[in-house]
Amino acid sequence: MVTIKSYTDLEQSKKLAKILPLESADMYFDGFGRLPQGYAYTLISPNSFEYDYPCWSLAALLEQLPYELCDDDGYSTYLQINKDDDMYQLEYIDPSEILESIETDRYEHFVDACVAMVEKLNEHKML
Repeated sequence: MVTIKSYTDLEQSKKLAKILPLESADMYFDGFGRLPQGYAYTLISPNSFEYDYPCWSLAALLEQLPYELCDDDGYSTYLQINKDDDMYQLEYIDPSEILESIETDRYEHFVDACVAMVEKLNEHKML
């Protein structure tokens, strides 16, 4: 049976904690790097993650990705999700083909493609 990755791993979580608002995380790894199964973590204060690492589910990651990105001239690109042969890719496409697309590599897990897109948008200062 194929295991579906439904949340960020510890390494991804540490990277995303530097990019995304901690309040957007809907799970957590405990201070030992373990994910308490079945527990949803509610952020109480900015210091709530002092000993825990935030973790994002697929749903929480998708909430952080805007459907539309606009440039200073008013041109837009739109989020497209591609699945081909059980590989996932995210891409921002401009239907008018004026703007360059922003795309991830192809990943076996949808969560990994979402993390890659968050990192790309952060690099382009578009989050």
